[in-house]
Amino acid sequence: MRVERISVSRSAPDVLRVLAAATATLGLPSPAALTGSWFGSRAVIAPSVAIAPVDPTAVFDVGPGTPGRVVGGGWIGYLSYPDGGSLGGGARIPVAAGGWTDHVLRLADDGAWWYESLSGAPLPDWIARALAAEPPAAACHVDWDDADRETHRAGVLACLDAIGAGEVYQACVCTQFRGRVTGSPVDFFADAVTRTGPARAAFVAADWGAVASLSPESFLRRTGDVVTSSPIKGTLPLDEPPSALLASAKDVAENVMIVDLVRNDLGRVAVTGSVTVPELLRVHRAPGVWHLVSTVAARVDPAVPMSTLLDATFPPASVTGTPKGRARRLLASWEPHRRGIYCGTVGLASPLAGTELNVAIRTVEFDAAGNAVLGVGGGITADSDPDAEWRECLHKAAPILAGSSLPRAQDRVVEVTT
Repeated sequence: MRVERISVSRSAPDVLRVLAAATATLGLPSPAALTGSWFGSRAVIAPSVAIAPVDPTAVFDVGPGTPGRVVGGGWIGYLSYPDGGSLGGGARIPVAAGGWTDHVLRLADDGAWWYESLSGAPLPDWIARALAAEPPAAACHVDWDDADRETHRAGVLACLDAIGAGEVYQACVCTQFRGRVTGSPVDFFADAVTRTGPARAAFVAADWGAVASLSPESFLRRTGDVVTSSPIKGTLPLDEPPSALLASAKDVAENVMIVDLVRNDLGRVAVTGSVTVPELLRVHRAPGVWHLVSTVAARVDPAVPMSTLLDATFPPASVTGTPKGRARRLLASWEPHRRGIYCGTVGLASPLAGTELNVAIRTVEFDAAGNAVLGVGGGITADSDPDAEWRECLHKAAPILAGSSLPRAQDRVVEVTT
């Protein structure tokens, strides 16, 4: 093991840019990055990692680690949402992909950069040279098409009918924006992170394309025998008072129902009696919107493999519905297109620090042919209005679609009383 402070004064997006430029010049695999709030730090970047397709049952297959902020390295990658859409069609990028990195650059909360290596290898010369270079002046532009409002409306109405018939209590009905890309996905991600500052952002890339996740949501954190999940349900645009979220029966109901689903999911693998809800209905600010966030915690035997934990909890509760199985089957018939990485998960499994995974919402999928897909959606309850649900989708997509016209929104907790 090697841990040493390095003299770097750049932001995480600029470090990612200089590493991407260096790997392209040297013919090395692209860098991967986690930015926002990961492993108690502001960023964890793998300078070069071969992200290859893998069996979906083999993702994040690393021990749970122990509490601590040293990451060192590990397996970084993603797992796509498993269900298809009503029109069929194959996956646009690999269903699951990832790779092992022996070393990472970690940006601590105090602004210091650290080089960490599991094997104890020194900082490679090419990384030192890259960090001393100026970030390239490059940009990425996406020409987005409009999402299909009528199909989304039909899905919401079908969901309301299913709720009225007692088939489901809630389901997350989604739509997609599609676009054509000019430039590199790494520049898209770096620009978006700089503008919006999402809490659980992640980037991975290879010759098959890229995933740029601007997520505010934590799916799973696993360290030692402790597992937590922090589902987001309940949304208002930033021009509304955050107190309105707690005053909204619809938004509170959304969140509480999903909290119960997460409790059930974790309870399938947790030590009996260990599932708790340490945080319920807290208001968080995220890019473009206010969210209601809760946290569910449980103790899970460290001997339980990640495949078993994911089998119990994936796909994330907040992007499916309750009861989960029936909601998933109905959503696959209401949504025409495969979600892909959207509503899946991206993250890192470190043998030292444990595993942290996001919920891949606010996430753009890039394929090798220059196409981009952005999914957005929201939870439908008996009180949902189809027009309001469409506006919620637009509010969520706006920071990604609208470029630099929107202000940076640091993800934070806001104390609200009613």
